[in-house]
Amino acid sequence: MKPIRLTRHANEQCVERGAKHNEVIHAIRHGSREPAKLGRILCRENFQFNSNWNGHSYALKQVAPVILETPKEIVVITVYTFYF
Repeated sequence: MKPIRLTRHANEQCVERGAKHNEVIHAIRHGSREPAKLGRILCRENFQFNSNWNGHSYALKQVAPVILETPKEIVVITVYTFYF
């Protein structure tokens, strides 16, 4: 199993968008995958949330990291988070 490394930008986006590092790792290892721009891959995984984000209550949080796989590691370029 390849190691996963988050770029500084990805770490900043986790904080700004409310994603936890363990959720990002889980989305990469177990979530669905789809092609993204520039040969990258978008991973998606839904998590029970049942909490508030930015003043609104949501049941689910979707964490969607964009990754680039190299021969030695998986690099997380950015992280999107959607609340439902």
